[in-house]
Amino acid sequence: MEITLRYNCDGVDFSIVADTLKTVGMAHHAPEVHKKAFENSHTTVFAYDGGRLVGFGRAISDDAYQAAVYDCAVWPEYQGQGIGAMIVKAILERVSHCNVILYAAVGKEGFYQEIGLSRMKTGMARFMDQNSARTKGFIE
Repeated sequence: MEITLRYNCDGVDFSIVADTLKTVGMAHHAPEVHKKAFENSHTTVFAYDGGRLVGFGRAISDDAYQAAVYDCAVWPEYQGQGIGAMIVKAILERVSHCNVILYAAVGKEGFYQEIGLSRMKTGMARFMDQNSARTKGFIE
């Protein structure tokens, strides 16, 4: 296995992005919605094993002092091999001049703490589907 990182959306099969997010239990949309989200992002990172897309993530940013990381996921059979950390670290390098926030999937907070992120003591959110966000443990 030789993982390579790519930093643009050229040639990305966004049906794989949607399938990966669905498979790992994260919010997912139609492939064309993910395509738009990634193309409109400040930073994108895609991890490939040969020609196979196995993980990805993105950040939105004002490129001045704020950024937020979204949609970091690794295909299940590739998890636990450092690929997720590689993706997140690559994103953080590209927004190193910014404060960074992210939503961690419930139970995955420790992964992000190991990479150097800290739990926030305050935070507020409005989700399009408040009930689903509450059920998933994102909000009280």
